[in-house]
Amino acid sequence: MELRARVLIDCEDNKGLVYKISKVFYDRDLNIENNREFVDKEHGRFFMRTVVTGDFDSNELKEALKEVIPSLANLQFIEPKRKKIVILATKESHALGDILIRHEAGELDADIEAVIANHDTLEGLVKRFDIPFFKVSADGLSREEHEVEVMKIIDQYQFDYIVLAKYMRILTPIFVSTYSKKIINIHHSFLPAFIGANPYKQAHKRGVKIIGATAHFVTDDLDEGPIIAQEVIPVNHRLEWRDMQRAGRDVEKIVLSRALSLVLNDRVFVHGNKTIIF
Repeated sequence: MELRARVLIDCEDNKGLVYKISKVFYDRDLNIENNREFVDKEHGRFFMRTVVTGDFDSNELKEALKEVIPSLANLQFIEPKRKKIVILATKESHALGDILIRHEAGELDADIEAVIANHDTLEGLVKRFDIPFFKVSADGLSREEHEVEVMKIIDQYQFDYIVLAKYMRILTPIFVSTYSKKIINIHHSFLPAFIGANPYKQAHKRGVKIIGATAHFVTDDLDEGPIIAQEVIPVNHRLEWRDMQRAGRDVEKIVLSRALSLVLNDRVFVHGNKTIIF
């Protein structure tokens, strides 16, 4: 029976690794459909993403690879299949709406398990796509108390990633550590230069010449987690701040979509506070 797998390798760099790893596949009559590798010379790390097909036993193949790979930090065999996501939102609809439309059109390589928001503003939008919507109000609750209620819903589902579609609440360290390397956020790239309310209005007053967006994994350092995707577009003095805001929201949608595609297709390695993208 022919199988297909994405093999992800993160290990100490050494001479001949590509040959040794490829020989393991060759000796088992496996076909390499796609292969990318990268060496981080500063830290002496080797990263490799390979798509193989053929008749193989995953456990036996893993053991064979371990024999030729020194100081293995991470070895994953991932069967290509649709992943599952849970989305957190607040009131802004552009990022969430774009994900919902891509999902409906079959362009999102994932199933949306649920949308959770701290307001009911987006409930009607979500229900049009027959996706479960949960409102968890934060009124009268501490951040920790609110997150406990959110986590009760999240943990009802088996999921691969949590997507913050303009979720406007700062997550606690407990929440972040519970779902470590599973939370993806999108924000405008003005941070930290323009923080607080209405960053586009602040940027307009400063006469900025580019605006953009950043998608990243969430860590305890606010908006400073490993970056997955970024994009910028030029702006000029002819644009009012609301025009800049509309353009910025378009960029946010594109960047979040790109980041999700990379992550859902297992093309992202996290190394410290950086990412290796294949």
